[in-house]
Amino acid sequence: MATAEAVVTCEDLVKVFRSATGETHALRGIGLEVLPGVLTVVAGPSGSGKSSLLTLLGARDRPSAGQLTVLGSDIGAASTRQLRMLRRRRIGFVPQRSSEAVYPHVRAIDQLRQVGSWRGDGDDPAAALAAVGLEDRADHLPSALSGGEQQRLAVALALVGSPDLVVADEPTAELDHANADRVMDALLATAATGCAVVISSHDDRVTHRADRLLRLRHGVVSSETAGQQATAAVIDSTGRLQLPPAVLDLFPSRRVVVETVGDEVRLRRPEEGR
Repeated sequence: MATAEAVVTCEDLVKVFRSATGETHALRGIGLEVLPGVLTVVAGPSGSGKSSLLTLLGARDRPSAGQLTVLGSDIGAASTRQLRMLRRRRIGFVPQRSSEAVYPHVRAIDQLRQVGSWRGDGDDPAAALAAVGLEDRADHLPSALSGGEQQRLAVALALVGSPDLVVADEPTAELDHANADRVMDALLATAATGCAVVISSHDDRVTHRADRLLRLRHGVVSSETAGQQATAAVIDSTGRLQLPPAVLDLFPSRRVVVETVGDEVRLRRPEEGR
């Protein structure tokens, strides 16, 4: 069976933020592919690079170095107009601050109609509202919605019109259990149609429902888990192995002896066997 073509491809992706006080390396050589029909969750502590990565995947920023291809477009080389059209027509994006995704002076239902028309799809905007539990808020302005309702509206805007890629930064952060489950149901249903869905979260309610779980640490992918498979550590393009924190703690000297035994690779502390 042929492997589905990746919606997103990253190779040695680097993001550096510069200021008067120096440089901050948010991402340090990310390599990954995002496949259609898969819900990928990116997890990691604050400052690990989750938001920086999702902003790049959503074509809302350009990498400092490395290669980033989203839906066939080279994000580093594309023009500003090309990126704007890509975002408008094919990518649903939920920012961490959901108020940035909604139009303050437009009714919820009209916002969905507008976004759906940009994507050229005949989806029922009322159904998109119902999917996130906002069917009774269709005629409300965002100013009349709570923070959690605005977050759900932002999710509905990302999903309406059948985008090819949905990127959502902490889409359940302001939601109670019931509404978080409702939003996750909607995101999973969207992935089931063939859309690639990438979200960031540190919420167990979210991570345990992922098709694929990536953990970031200090701007690199440290581990990957897909379904019921064992968690895999990640080797970057330079040969550096990213060990999960629990394993890393076994090597306080940050030195490791690598041994091969048949088709197995074993790691041990240098002092062992002396």
